[in-house]
Amino acid sequence: MPTKITLVIDNPADPAAFEAAYAEIVALAAQLPELRRAESAKVWPKEDGTPTPAHRTLDLYFDSYEDASAAVAAPVAGEFFQRLIGTGATFTGLFSDIEE
Repeated sequence: MPTKITLVIDNPADPAAFEAAYAEIVALAAQLPELRRAESAKVWPKEDGTPTPAHRTLDLYFDSYEDASAAVAAPVAGEFFQRLIGTGATFTGLFSDIEE
């Protein structure tokens, strides 16, 4: 069954510094083995302009749970996660079956 990994990235302490590093982070994600598609999104603020609990989402699509699990164990995943953590932002990662 197709699987996606969703990273919900919390609001960083320094949004400008995070955004400056983000393109490189997404480029590393694109190198994950068996990745079929990546979808990056920036979360809108609330209607009153205050931030929501999340700053960005990053969805990584794979053909199966096994492919997704192997991808996060690959050496490039280590670099990807180190760069993401190095920005100071925290995140939640979710593995999901895609119901079509």
